[in-house]
Amino acid sequence: MKLIRTLADLPSELRRGAVAVGNFDGVHRGHADIVERLCAAARRIGGGAVVFTFDPHPARLLRPDLAPPPLTWAERKAELLAERGADAVIAYPTDAALLALTPAEFFTGIIRERLDARALVEGQNFYFGQDRAGNVQVLRQLCLQHGIELEVVAPRVINGSPISSSRIRLALQRGDVEQAGLMLGRPYRLRGLVARGAGRGRALGFPTANLESIDTLVPGPGVYAGRARTAGPSWAAAIHIGPNPTFGEESLKLEVHLIGFAGSLYGQTLEVDFQARLRDIQAFGSAEELRDQLQRDIARAGNEDGTGPVRE
Repeated sequence: MKLIRTLADLPSELRRGAVAVGNFDGVHRGHADIVERLCAAARRIGGGAVVFTFDPHPARLLRPDLAPPPLTWAERKAELLAERGADAVIAYPTDAALLALTPAEFFTGIIRERLDARALVEGQNFYFGQDRAGNVQVLRQLCLQHGIELEVVAPRVINGSPISSSRIRLALQRGDVEQAGLMLGRPYRLRGLVARGAGRGRALGFPTANLESIDTLVPGPGVYAGRARTAGPSWAAAIHIGPNPTFGEESLKLEVHLIGFAGSLYGQTLEVDFQARLRDIQAFGSAEELRDQLQRDIARAGNEDGTGPVRE
């Protein structure tokens, strides 16, 4: 699978294929349905299955103060789309010139001339062009005019509502990682750089990896069970997000205890999956009370999928 950041690098064999355009943030189950149909269209016309995304999200340029935090970074998005069968993912650089294109200009310049697409597959809520003026009805007319196949995929519905990246964000922000995972089709994952912390976890007998430089959405405050992925194996993990009120700290932190792990992770990138929310953040009367609760948290976190390393 190829991650392409400029159309100048697009191989000729990926032209005249099937294309799906969108942000695909999170690559959730609804996105998976689109990619499944995209691959079917590519097989039918004998071309490649290409996903055209934007990096960064257009809202980061148009409404930076209101831009939603991403659910996936570009390489992770490409990995997930490849797992579902995409031959290539284009992370097109979003700039003012791109956002100024009318729907017809985007269709002509990108879809027809640069990609030379023979088939398009989109969701029902697809919008494109300046001010999101183009929708699937506009796209259908453009495709009819130029002899390009178009398939519009119905949204995947869970608990009576369509799955969307916005809905997943809301679930994560309230700490409902189980519901987010149900919509994603897998546990939610973030990554961060392991930095030095205050060392209180180690003093209590439960050393933690303190994550900084996190480039995706951080779930709401709470204690969670999950798995942490190092450069080698993955480990069952207890995850703390929020302040440490027992010691009078108010700043939000993300700390990960890798169950059974011994060693240093400073300076490494750690990827963390969220499987279940265990409890709220709370203040304890003493360090001993906190230690007892941490033991219970770790026991529960280990029981989520088994304590120890899993080589993948």
